[in-house]
Amino acid sequence: MTRYHEPALAPNQCGSSIVQVIDAPLPRVWSVIRRFDAPQAYKGFIKSCSLVAGDGGVGSVREVRLISGLPANTSLERLERLDDELKVMVVSNIGGDHKLVNYRSTTTLHDEEGDTIIGCNLKSLARITEKKKKKAVD
Repeated sequence: MTRYHEPALAPNQCGSSIVQVIDAPLPRVWSVIRRFDAPQAYKGFIKSCSLVAGDGGVGSVREVRLISGLPANTSLERLERLDDELKVMVVSNIGGDHKLVNYRSTTTLHDEEGDTIIGCNLKSLARITEKKKKKAVD
């Protein structure tokens, strides 16, 4: 993961990483993620998406219309990288009525690698917080 998620940052930039375990086969998850023309399939804050350049491959540009109530209405994004073998997708924001400047999102998918102490801790954290959520709803 560090190969794709530790980019060199300029003095006025920041970065972050989020890891999510998904209980589904990797090919199924990738088939949803890789659809540059259909982010609304899994991003609930998107009203619509249309390609304004390209066919959905690298170099394509999409205009994303966001649901009302968010701090923006539109986002213009370019697909910088799409690697089906390594399961890597890189998208840059290139315009829109939001405040994101020099924003780039890298998404990678990985098969779960054996349990480590950190992995066990994160799984435990998920179980505990999910139980609390269920108790709060009950």
